[in-house]
Amino acid sequence: MPPKQDKPSVDVVELDSSDDEGTATALPKSAVIEKPNAIVPSDSNYKPLDSRSFWKAGNFEVDRIKSTSIHGELEHARVHPKFLHSNATSHKWAFGAIAELLDNAVDEISTGATFVKIDRISNPRDNSPALLFQDDGGGMDPERLRRCMSLGYSSKTSNSTIGQYGNGFKTSTMRLGADVIVFSRSSHSGRATQSVGLLSYTFLRRTGQDDVIVPMIDFDISDHWAEPIVYGSQDDWATNLKTILEWSPFATKMDLMDQFDDIKSHGTRIIVYNLWLNDEGIYELNFDDDDEDIMLRDEANHGNTSKTSKRRLELQSHISYRLRYSLRAYASILYLKKFTNFSIILRGKPVEQLNILDELKLLKVITYKPQLAGTSKEILVETSLGLVKDTPSPVCGFNIYHKNRLIRPFWKVTADGSSKGNGVVGVLEANFIEPAHDKQDFERSSLFFKLEARLKQMVMDYWKGHCHLIGLAPLEPHLRNLQRESFVPPQVQVANAQNQSPTDFQPVTGLAAHPRPPFRSPQSGNSGRTNCNRELPAVQPMTGNATGSVHKDTQIASSSCMSIDQICEENIQLFRRCESFIQRETELKRTIEELEKELEDTKKKSSELSSRLESQKKLKLLKQLGQQA
Repeated sequence: MPPKQDKPSVDVVELDSSDDEGTATALPKSAVIEKPNAIVPSDSNYKPLDSRSFWKAGNFEVDRIKSTSIHGELEHARVHPKFLHSNATSHKWAFGAIAELLDNAVDEISTGATFVKIDRISNPRDNSPALLFQDDGGGMDPERLRRCMSLGYSSKTSNSTIGQYGNGFKTSTMRLGADVIVFSRSSHSGRATQSVGLLSYTFLRRTGQDDVIVPMIDFDISDHWAEPIVYGSQDDWATNLKTILEWSPFATKMDLMDQFDDIKSHGTRIIVYNLWLNDEGIYELNFDDDDEDIMLRDEANHGNTSKTSKRRLELQSHISYRLRYSLRAYASILYLKKFTNFSIILRGKPVEQLNILDELKLLKVITYKPQLAGTSKEILVETSLGLVKDTPSPVCGFNIYHKNRLIRPFWKVTADGSSKGNGVVGVLEANFIEPAHDKQDFERSSLFFKLEARLKQMVMDYWKGHCHLIGLAPLEPHLRNLQRESFVPPQVQVANAQNQSPTDFQPVTGLAAHPRPPFRSPQSGNSGRTNCNRELPAVQPMTGNATGSVHKDTQIASSSCMSIDQICEENIQLFRRCESFIQRETELKRTIEELEKELEDTKKKSSELSSRLESQKKLKLLKQLGQQA
């Protein structure tokens, strides 16, 4: 059956043109392969780039670019392949790139998507690890796939969608690996199609391209078989297919078509391969330590030392730290609202979404009204704050979301080195400020700085009203002044005691560990003030040296007048001592483990030496018997 001749709905300018041909060919939507430059030399072989480290992959000399001026037409602006790498450097963090691809799948919920799965698969070419993203959304028709593979184009205009710059797919995939191949199946306007697109930095570098060329092929499957959709000539279509087969993980057309079996009737399948290595020559993504997770190797190893304090261990066990290197931890808080009919399936196991507010106590909701310029519309933003349940804790900061997507996790707004605000965590959705292109921060606008100042004030106000409940700091100033006014110095108490009967006092014990609440004297005119010289119930007459007993009891009674400042200071000292004991216990346990291991090695060596000694004795005995014979 002859292939269908189909014209695109909109003609666009090509990304490259042939100097040999001398004419430009109109192509469907940018990013299709060019006739002469896309032909791969017959002696070329599929193999990764020499430099597999992401941060070094852009270090190469750019050859002189040929002129693209065509008689009667304007100069043609090209996008050099090096731009793919420099554009991807906006993602400093690999999980930020993965989050971009998850956002695209979440945006497909509106088209019926129920899952996105992330997994490790093997590249059939060399058995190297590759990263798979697959969803069952509406998929992409040929036109939409070309928009996806183009630079800076976005068709997302809904207020609920996360993507908006049309740059996320390119930056995220190129940040994770040198190459990506996309399979998508869609049904649009009564026409069912399936398409394949290849964005290969390796291909562009190996073949010396000076323009970004993206080979694509499309099929019409409306009649239940795959019929090629040809936009130019059959030779162009065949060249695209040949390039994909030579530079993708799939060497035959049958292998290529088999990838659509997992997609079913609609959806998208993305495979990122030739994954980047770290500076040590090891894969940046760690698939081996946890079969149900994907780890960031460098982040997981960062800061590991033989001696770790309790404070550090506590911090490392909290999700605020684990999200740095565990994709499962990061994905669990990536979206503010829990999905009802959608799952993120990471390596075969669904990610359990976590609402960080469920992990807090003493919750408080504060309404914030940002001042938006150029509009009279009033916006109310609810900010929830609370204390981490395992307080005192070094964990603190705000989880700032934008359109349900986490942008800044555990953003610390208080000064570094200050303990004020420790243990206070907040959550808010800030749709009134714009995120940066990598969606890991916000644009530094005046609204951003006003928000930062307001959040800092919220933390300080919350801290002053709640920190005394966990023994970290004294009460508010007017309560501290009240305690100072009621405090009577011990020497004054001793002077008063000398003028009173010994039976006016009762022994008080254990006050430092268990302080009594202030006693309100019913005879006092000011009921709001404590009275340290209060009358105490009489006790049994004392025997012995009355004067010595008076002084002894006076000293004990004076300790009952400890201010809250002193009690809190004592509590802090006790916490510190407790931490030091726990740290010492951890060190001792580690020492015991090392000694046990050393003992086991010594026993093993001793056993080996005993065996060797026994063998030597047997040999010596055999020699003696031989000599006697």
